[in-house]
Amino acid sequence: MNFRPEGAGGFVACALISLVVFVGSIGIAEAQGVKSAIPANATVKRYGSGWECDRGFRKTGGACVVVAVPDNAYLTGSAYGSGWKCAHGYKQNKAACDLVVLPANAYLSAATGDRWLCDRGYRQADDTCAAINVPENGYLTGGTNGSGWACDRAYRATKDSCVVIAVPANAYLASSGSGSGWDCERGYRELDGACNAIKVPAHGYLSGRSYGKGWECDRGYQKAHTTCVAVELPENAHLGFAGHDWDCNKPYIKRMQTCTLDD
Repeated sequence: MNFRPEGAGGFVACALISLVVFVGSIGIAEAQGVKSAIPANATVKRYGSGWECDRGFRKTGGACVVVAVPDNAYLTGSAYGSGWKCAHGYKQNKAACDLVVLPANAYLSAATGDRWLCDRGYRQADDTCAAINVPENGYLTGGTNGSGWACDRAYRATKDSCVVIAVPANAYLASSGSGSGWDCERGYRELDGACNAIKVPAHGYLSGRSYGKGWECDRGYQKAHTTCVAVELPENAHLGFAGHDWDCNKPYIKRMQTCTLDD
């Protein structure tokens, strides 16, 4: 039975049906266009618009070309660089992965896997691991810089050997930082390779400082060459903060060696 809409209502119904058919045809055409625009070995992006190459392929122009992975390598999945890396124990050589050849007394670096390091007691010398010669009274430091060894306590490095440190009277072995390897005991000071006693005058005490005379005067005394003399207080004065000089009582002011009132 054929249906023929009559009047204005029929005309509107026909127009709506035509519009639905037209929109549907556009959607189908667009979907077919998007599908045809995706190259082989590619997939529509999950987020955003466009497409991306499948794993093992990379975008070149408008196509997805296969990533050529050499032997002993694996895909990285990165869109940058070569797209592959060499397996542990191999190193890249242009477009190939060469086996890392270990010399005697060496091992593969756990961090990178593409280079080797020398065992403890050995150090790199060109393409080999040469033994570190530790002298008598010395020990391996484990460091890769310098000689690779250090001397035992009471010895010092001299060229390729460890020689005993000659400690003078009134001295002791330094723990570190001393050029001579020893320091003078308290109350003594180094002079010409010996530890000489610091002469502390009456009313003085050892300061413990490495500079100056090595002693200070008691409070109420001041230095006068090699002695400590009493601080003479003028009238209306008192000992200063350090105790080795004087200041005027307020409201007096210092003028020469006296304390006077300001006019």
